[in-house]
Amino acid sequence: MKKVLITGITGQDGAYLAKFLLNKEYRVFGLVRRVASRSLGNLEYLNIVNDVEFVDGDLTDEASLINVIKNILPDEVYNLAAQSFVGTSWDQPLTTFDINATGTLKLLNAIKTSCPTARFYQASTSEMFGNSNDDGIQSEKTYFHPRSPYAVSKLAAYWLTINYRESYNMFCANGILFNHESPIRGKEFVTRKITDGVARIKLGLDKDIKLGNLDSYRDWGFAGDYVEAMWLMLQQDEPDDFIVSTGKTHSIRDLLDVAFNRVGIKDWNQYVKIDPRYKRPAELFSLKGQNNKAKEKLGWQPKVNFEGLINMMIDADLERLKNVDKK
Repeated sequence: MKKVLITGITGQDGAYLAKFLLNKEYRVFGLVRRVASRSLGNLEYLNIVNDVEFVDGDLTDEASLINVIKNILPDEVYNLAAQSFVGTSWDQPLTTFDINATGTLKLLNAIKTSCPTARFYQASTSEMFGNSNDDGIQSEKTYFHPRSPYAVSKLAAYWLTINYRESYNMFCANGILFNHESPIRGKEFVTRKITDGVARIKLGLDKDIKLGNLDSYRDWGFAGDYVEAMWLMLQQDEPDDFIVSTGKTHSIRDLLDVAFNRVGIKDWNQYVKIDPRYKRPAELFSLKGQNNKAKEKLGWQPKVNFEGLINMMIDADLERLKNVDKK
């Protein structure tokens, strides 16, 4: 039985990846910080909390990482832990860089020191591209122009992963994932903020949603599809870097159209308020990923489309809120 270590296992991607790997009969270890109470809601939502083995460790503590790697000797390591909210990275740039960039370096060094045969996956992000594009679409060859402390920290981790691959002959792969969402996405992210808000408006629990730029365009996919691509990257003969995306782009306005339509509201303008607090200091206008390489080399493609994703999230939020009401 293969052993896998997942950092960030309590987050959206970590939970979906853990479920995917458990179904493939992996022994799944989840790195968690030693705290009084752990937030295991995502794992509970997917009914896998009792199937994961938790180990104490912290990306900012290299000694703890070395100890974990030495004890588990994993076949695969997926580094999904991060300070991943772009807005927060402006308020906490040093913390963001310490976790996302320096933390990745410490984890890579722990693997090199204690289990160099482990295959390593780094969760990179489309935010690294910023507003750079080739004819409106980003590929693995598009230059990077990060527009936030979060994106800069992730770009550093991306190059560290390549550096360890080339310097130490380690199997290290970057997955450059475009926006991916699900019913367990954090409410601080605009997709879930909208679906939760729309569900609340439908049920009479709220009157409006406060948003920033409605003209941002993103390439949105389903997290449950994207974790399969992560796994496929580590099953290849040689390590490489891949964009994971749908290849289609939608605006916040499109998202609002689908979400409100799902609950039978045709005109959402009266329910959406623009709040300058939610606008970025440096705006990222549009992201659209070219996923040809992932399709051809990994045999991967997304299964859930944009409308299906937003409807799935709306339905889940309605169900949650109704169940809270019953309690």
